Amino acid sequence: MHRRPHVQLGLIAATQVLAMAMWFSASAVMPTLRETWHLDGSQAGWLTATVQLGFVVGALTSAVLNLPDRLPPHQLLAASAVGAAAATATIALFVSDFGTAAALRFVTGFFLAGVYPVGMKLMASWFGSTGRGLALGVLVGALTLGSALPHLVNSSGTLPWQNVLLTASGLGLAAAVVATALVRSGPHTSSGSRPQPRYVLEMFRRPQPRYANLGYFGHMWELYALWTWLLSFVLAATRTDGQVAGLLTFTAIGAAGLAGSLLGGWASDRFGRARTAGIALVVSGSCCLLSPLFYLAPWPVLVAFLMVWGASVIADSAVFSTALSEVVDQRYVGTALTAQTAIGFLITVLTINLVPIAADFVGWQYAFLVLVPGPVVGALAMRAFGKRPTPTRA
Repeated sequence: MHRRPHVQLGLIAATQVLAMAMWFSASAVMPTLRETWHLDGSQAGWLTATVQLGFVVGALTSAVLNLPDRLPPHQLLAASAVGAAAATATIALFVSDFGTAAALRFVTGFFLAGVYPVGMKLMASWFGSTGRGLALGVLVGALTLGSALPHLVNSSGTLPWQNVLLTASGLGLAAAVVATALVRSGPHTSSGSRPQPRYVLEMFRRPQPRYANLGYFGHMWELYALWTWLLSFVLAATRTDGQVAGLLTFTAIGAAGLAGSLLGGWASDRFGRARTAGIALVVSGSCCLLSPLFYLAPWPVLVAFLMVWGASVIADSAVFSTALSEVVDQRYVGTALTAQTAIGFLITVLTINLVPIAADFVGWQYAFLVLVPGPVVGALAMRAFGKRPTPTRA
């Protein structure tokens, strides 16, 4: 069994890339689904929003029961990946209507709540505070790359929508195999001796966990709405075909996002959590604000803009997780991280549905302006986080 931290880093990251391909598998084929199933804009939005809701319910269930701190995390991750894969494959093989698909997307999100937060717990267990920022940056980069993979698969233009979902499901099963056979917990976190549901509320009573969470919530106001609707923004701005738009979307979310995650994780270890997160939030918030101008920009300028936005919008994600993992009771790191992500993803349900409503009223050129308040609130919270000394961990 591989017990070296950097080997485990690669293995845990691999599980995230493989499993998270299921998250946006339906979003990547949304134009086809809208035409085939005769979906309106609201229904199209809910095929992603139900994943977010399922994730929230799954994460809250996991947090209240302290599952990441009571069960072997690699086994919990593997079982969750199998559940999400089964739900995704069922849509491809047996479903042809919105209602059933939405219900199964909810189930997919429920099980993915046992993949991403548990992956953070596993990654934190292998790295102390010195290298934890970069390690969690790798994890978030893996999440980003995995989330963008369906856009790459679909950009070939040769696969039916069912095969895109089946490919994502197969990748999820591969994640379960890797987790079961090779991934293990490290020495840097301990487990709670008994369930402590109250800790989900208790951590908000302390300033540092509260500011770290508020920063994350502002970040999440922007992130998933951008990821969900970037393809629509690109299609409207460029009037290009779906394959080219899909490839650009994958590059902005996946490739630029991976680079941003790694840079953010490295910078947070070198320059501090608050400063790194604050800069990323200012840059991504500025991109939100300037998006109407770049909507009209020539193709090369628009591509460069989307690369900056794709990198900055995710560069701070690992920073919030790292910061929280360092200021909470170490017996309940998994519970704290799961609760943080649950609330953050609940916020995304609102903005995923808000953006297309804005687009209907003012057009895609101005739709992303509704995301600006999130980075503003997040930057203010991390400024407050940086002004307070980090307490000794319990």
